Amino acid sequence: MTPADQSSAVTLEAIEAAAARIAGHIRRTPMIEVGQVRQRPVPNPLFLKLESLQVTGAFKARGAINRLLTTPPAMLEKGIVTASGGNHGMAVARAGFLAQVPTTIYLPPNASRAKIKSLADWNATVRIVGNKWDDADAAARAQAESEGAIYFHPFKDPDVVIGQGTVALEMLDQVPDIDVYLVAIGGGGLISGLATAVHARNPKARIIGIEPVGSPTLHAALEAGGPVQLERQWTRVATMSCGKTAPLIYDIVSKHVEEIVLVEDDQLLAAARWILSEFSIRADLSAAAAIAALSLGKIRLQPHERVGTLICGADDAALDPPE
Repeated sequence: MTPADQSSAVTLEAIEAAAARIAGHIRRTPMIEVGQVRQRPVPNPLFLKLESLQVTGAFKARGAINRLLTTPPAMLEKGIVTASGGNHGMAVARAGFLAQVPTTIYLPPNASRAKIKSLADWNATVRIVGNKWDDADAAARAQAESEGAIYFHPFKDPDVVIGQGTVALEMLDQVPDIDVYLVAIGGGGLISGLATAVHARNPKARIIGIEPVGSPTLHAALEAGGPVQLERQWTRVATMSCGKTAPLIYDIVSKHVEEIVLVEDDQLLAAARWILSEFSIRADLSAAAAIAALSLGKIRLQPHERVGTLICGADDAALDPPE
C-alpha cells in the first residue's frame, strides 16, 4: 500500500467502524472541565480527556486492539513484535496476551522503569537496545523479519492510526463544541487519527500539536515540506521521541494541523507535577504537553475559544524528585 493509499484509508467511516469493533475491549474514559484549581493555565474553558484511565494506562490501547482485531489469526501464529517508548508497548503486550501469542517489545533505554515492569506482567519479552527509539525500531523489525512475526508499528500502520482516532469520537460526543484541540506528538499517530475525525465532524476546529524541543519530528517535517531524519534527539521523554515520521502521518498532519509548538522537557515535568497536585492524576510527561504549552503562552487563543486535550497516558514521572 502506497503512502497515498494509506492516507486515504484513514477516514471518518473507518474510525467509526473501528469504534464499534473495539468497543468491548477498551474503556470509554471520562472528560472533565478544569475548575477549582489554584492557578488556571488559561482563562478559557479547558477540558481534559482522561485516557490515563484507559486499559494499560494510555490511549494506545485503542490502536493496538484495532490492529489485532483487523489481523487474520494465521498471521499472529509466530508472535507479535513492536518498538515503543512505553505506552504502545504496553498496549501491544496486552494485545498479545489476549491473542495468546508470544510478544516482544523493544524499548530505548530512557523508557519508564514502571512500564518495563508492567510489560513483564503482561507476559511480554522486553528488550532494551540502542540509544533511542529508532534503534529499538530497527531491532524489532529485524526480529520480525527473521522469525516471521508480525510487526505492530506504533504510527506507520493505518489500522493503528484509525484506532487512535476513536478517542476523538468520544471527545466530540462528550463536549461537542470544542474549538481548539491540543495533542502531544511522538510519532504522530494520535494527532493524525484525531484530526481526521474532528475535521470530518467540525471543519472549523483548530488542531495544534506539541513536541519536545529535543525531538521536533513533525515540526521539522512541516518546515522541510516532507519527512526528514533528525540529526539528533536529546529529549528524555521516550513517549515523545521519534527520529523520523512516516509519509502517512505527514500527509494527514500537513492537511489538518494548524501548527506545532515546542516545549522543553523540564516544562513538561513541571506541568505533570501541576496535574498531579491539582487532580491527583499521575500523568506521563507526554500527557502534560498541552498544559505546559498553555502555561507558557505558546498557544494563541481567542477569549471565546473552548480548549480540549488528552491526559493521554499515566506514569509516575511527576513523582520523581527534582534533579
